[in-house]
Amino acid sequence: MVHSPRVSSRRFQYTLATTSGILLALSFPRYGHPAVAWIALTPLLVALATGPLLRAFALGLTTGAVYFTGTLYWITRVMVRYGDLPTWVAVLVNASLIATMSLYVATFAFVVRRLTRAYGPRGLAGAPIVWVAAELLRTTFPDGGFPWVLLGYSQATVLPIAQLASLFGVYGVSMLVASVSTALAMYAIGPDRRSPAAGGRHLRLLDMHALVPVAGVLAVVTLVAVWGARRAASADLTRAGEPIRVGLIQGNVSLEERMDRTRLLSIFENYLRMTRQAIREGAQFVIWPEAATPFRFEEDVFSAARIRAIAQQARVPILLGSDQVERTGAGLPVKYYNSAFLVRADGTTGGAYRKMHLVPFGEYVPARRVFFFAAPLVENVSDFSAGDTATILPVGSHGVSTAICYEVVYPELVRRFVRGGSEMLTTITNDAWFGDTSAPYQHFEQASMRAIEEGRYLVRAANTGISGAVDPYGSVLAATPIFQPALLVVEARFLTASTFYARHGDVLAYASAIISLAFLAVTGRRVE
Repeated sequence: MVHSPRVSSRRFQYTLATTSGILLALSFPRYGHPAVAWIALTPLLVALATGPLLRAFALGLTTGAVYFTGTLYWITRVMVRYGDLPTWVAVLVNASLIATMSLYVATFAFVVRRLTRAYGPRGLAGAPIVWVAAELLRTTFPDGGFPWVLLGYSQATVLPIAQLASLFGVYGVSMLVASVSTALAMYAIGPDRRSPAAGGRHLRLLDMHALVPVAGVLAVVTLVAVWGARRAASADLTRAGEPIRVGLIQGNVSLEERMDRTRLLSIFENYLRMTRQAIREGAQFVIWPEAATPFRFEEDVFSAARIRAIAQQARVPILLGSDQVERTGAGLPVKYYNSAFLVRADGTTGGAYRKMHLVPFGEYVPARRVFFFAAPLVENVSDFSAGDTATILPVGSHGVSTAICYEVVYPELVRRFVRGGSEMLTTITNDAWFGDTSAPYQHFEQASMRAIEEGRYLVRAANTGISGAVDPYGSVLAATPIFQPALLVVEARFLTASTFYARHGDVLAYASAIISLAFLAVTGRRVE
């Protein structure tokens, strides 16, 4: 209860904040379960019922630190193994990222505490709105943000709930999930049931009143689940459009193998062999992973000619990832791009897409002066430039898009592709960096949410897995294990119908941001 000394004690509040962080981390794969997400924010929200504003900010930092340590722990391994950093330096760099991510949760906690100071337990009703605003901010600031493990992604496999993304995107799912935690917290910190003045009948009335938010939210969740289950069961989009059989190549090439120049030819030959096999199995469109070629596609004419020959002979387009260099007139390299090339069925280049959202500490080092102590990382990380065009690539008479690696977790980017004419979503990635951690599983589920949002099939080729296909309702049609060579031939469809989300985008998230600013304005500027 709000008036309980136990809830008001600093130690207990930090225990509650830590508990929320643990529950948030356990809401995601590989070690968590989506059911946990529905209660994950409740302990933190209970803690935010009392105490000064600065403590609320610190409680949010605590929750965020645990949340992101539990979901981004794998970054330390990447920097030690592939960035040539001492372990202590890698931990420090990862801690800097985790601290930055935690600031968004701390800001959320600060605003919510302002609301509870102004309006009491009723102020918690604004928490889901503020949470979504914080997630939107995390997706955009700073420098493109880092929208990994947004709360709504926890429900990617709970298809009746995940259908809400077709209306309001992943942020809509986040708001729904956060609403349950909020209702439970409002019940927990409702009227003080220990008051001696409260008679038995009056106490029952108070309990019933406190249950109203819980009942209301559960009713909304039930309605969404029933609607979502019917939408997924009808699966109208799986019978629309033109079908195409897509071959997904998973070469399972370790980063150490790619660095061994004596292995490059055999890697390339293996991709050619698997491509021919996919075509024999009926593939009408073949996709290689990110950076699949051990050469630059535009510069190694002989190797590129072998790919073009397969496409031309089989009349099958091939999408592949390769680095791209933009040179000056003097022939000096000036810009490097992580790109995807589409080879048409006639063997010509149909177009190239340059990756727009680069991986921090993987493809560039943000704030190099700040991270001066990570000199080996700065030296080892390729200094890529970001593309600036959401290019649509031609597959026959249809347009497809490709998101490279982690940029598939950016909802607005994929929406730009669809608004530009993409009839099928593809994503290519090299998740070998992640090793046998939670990251490949988190990455795949986040990618699958894009299919629901946009009402498109999504096909994914990953160097070491998970490769697979997802239908427009989020059903996984096929998926490979990680760190095994694999070849999938799956049926997808070119679709043109638009979801509400594809047409209107993140209106809910931006409305939440505006309302959150209004919350700050109406609750005044007083700080305890």
